[in-house]
Amino acid sequence: MTVTTLARAWAVTRADGVVLGFTDHDTALSFAGISFRPQAGMEAQAVVQGAGLAVDNSEAIGALSDAAIDEADIIAGRWDGAEIRLWEVDWADPAAHRLVFRGSLGEVTRAGGAFRAELRGLSEALNRPVGRVYHPRCSAVLGDGACKADLSRPGLSGEARIEQVSGARLVLSGLHGRDDRWFERGTLRITSGAASGIAGHIKNDRARPEGRREVDLWAAPGILPSPGDAVRLEVGCDKSASQCRLKFGNFANFRGFPHLPQEDWLLAPGAPQPRRAEAQPSFQPAEDPEPGEAGAGA
Repeated sequence: MTVTTLARAWAVTRADGVVLGFTDHDTALSFAGISFRPQAGMEAQAVVQGAGLAVDNSEAIGALSDAAIDEADIIAGRWDGAEIRLWEVDWADPAAHRLVFRGSLGEVTRAGGAFRAELRGLSEALNRPVGRVYHPRCSAVLGDGACKADLSRPGLSGEARIEQVSGARLVLSGLHGRDDRWFERGTLRITSGAASGIAGHIKNDRARPEGRREVDLWAAPGILPSPGDAVRLEVGCDKSASQCRLKFGNFANFRGFPHLPQEDWLLAPGAPQPRRAEAQPSFQPAEDPEPGEAGAGA
């Protein structure tokens, strides 16, 4: 009878820097500076890989537990986009291991005390559309290499404290000198408390007297913060040419086409043109009378 000593081990690196190791072997393994725990509530199915440019894919499934994979962390989005590596390893000699998959976690779903996560290989990036989009608004991401806006400038971010929480609406205090709607389309990051590290996209931002603000997020945080928790607000951009010029002084790097014709004009080329001023009638001399009519009625 042939006995195999092959096992699988995988490591997950979350966006907040936490690294967790798992293995389907019945004892702990250690290599690459990571300790891989057995029966820790996670296992990976077979990885589907190809030699070409097809997207590699698999799934990770497991049970939710306080020791390794906490449901609150999944709700808070701390597992979204986490980097994942999968090895085949000789459990009798862990130094003999081979990396067979590297990618990231995709959609994470949960039901009945268990979770299921899609594994996306490195070739997943090939599914993204590339190329220039011709649109009146800017196609760059605020602060990236195309935008080049300096987001470290004073006034483009601010620190505040939470006064009240009601779902996706937060009332903040301690933030003075920012115009109404200054942070719309920006980011709110929770920097203390149980929800520390969670970020949300700002839908509405309203300045109130005495440094108070009412901020609506597009979705409520997975873990609701508490009054007194600290937050950081980062400026937003509506991608318009006027805001690029007036708010950021960055019009030289604007990546839109503000003078494109309107879409209605493009879709209806047969539409009537704007009415022009009508020409004034010109003077026409009277026609000569027919022969025999001259002097008629005299």
